[in-house]
Amino acid sequence: MGAAWRDMSGRTRGLERIKDMVREVRGLGMEVCVTLGMLNSKAAEELKGAGLTAYNHNLDTSREFYPKVITTRGFDERLQTIENVRNAGISVCTGGILGLGETAEDHVSFLHTLSTLPEHPESVPINALVPIKGTPLGENKKVPFDSFLRVVATARILMPGSIVRLAAGRINLTEEQQVLAFFAGANAVFTGERMLTTECSGFEADRRLFEKWGLVNMKAFKGEENEGAEGVAEAKGSGRVEEVIERA
Repeated sequence: MGAAWRDMSGRTRGLERIKDMVREVRGLGMEVCVTLGMLNSKAAEELKGAGLTAYNHNLDTSREFYPKVITTRGFDERLQTIENVRNAGISVCTGGILGLGETAEDHVSFLHTLSTLPEHPESVPINALVPIKGTPLGENKKVPFDSFLRVVATARILMPGSIVRLAAGRINLTEEQQVLAFFAGANAVFTGERMLTTECSGFEADRRLFEKWGLVNMKAFKGEENEGAEGVAEAKGSGRVEEVIERA
């Protein structure tokens, strides 16, 4: 669940409503991940108390390139939110967007920051910008697939226990490119016909792709048999390629 907020400051009633939503979803036996902008330690602890499973707060890009595309908050403020989430005992979901105009050196710096956090993120979504005409980055060229693939593969090497997720922009990849990304180290997707303001691959299309290529669901919920990245490692040891399907 997401909200288009810069941060949670002064949003007491909003936080209470979100906590109610978290409790309701957990009551259905599902994990809950939210993205609400910058989060202080008190709000993080309250969300944890309500049963929140994970919090998404992407770094987006490298420290060096960050101020060229984002001015509403600083890079260190993002890192502080991630620290607050981690300290509250909530799983961390943080990744980036490729194709913002950055260089290969920025990809290296971005992955270095992620992989040198005190603890590796449980989830690392890799997005490819979908340029939309009329927006500041609307004329950007799509990120070359080889660059995208290198980031996925490097993330897997640097953070072997993290779930590396193919996220926004996946709809622009061919079937073969998606499968190659899985073989390079991705082991999850966000699925659903819309991802925020852009189109995404639908669940039925993903299901057919997974069946065709032998990609098998992994039990992801806490307390289930194959939990998180440990489940991936266990399943891969049996010779299967595992897949987490996330309904967006």
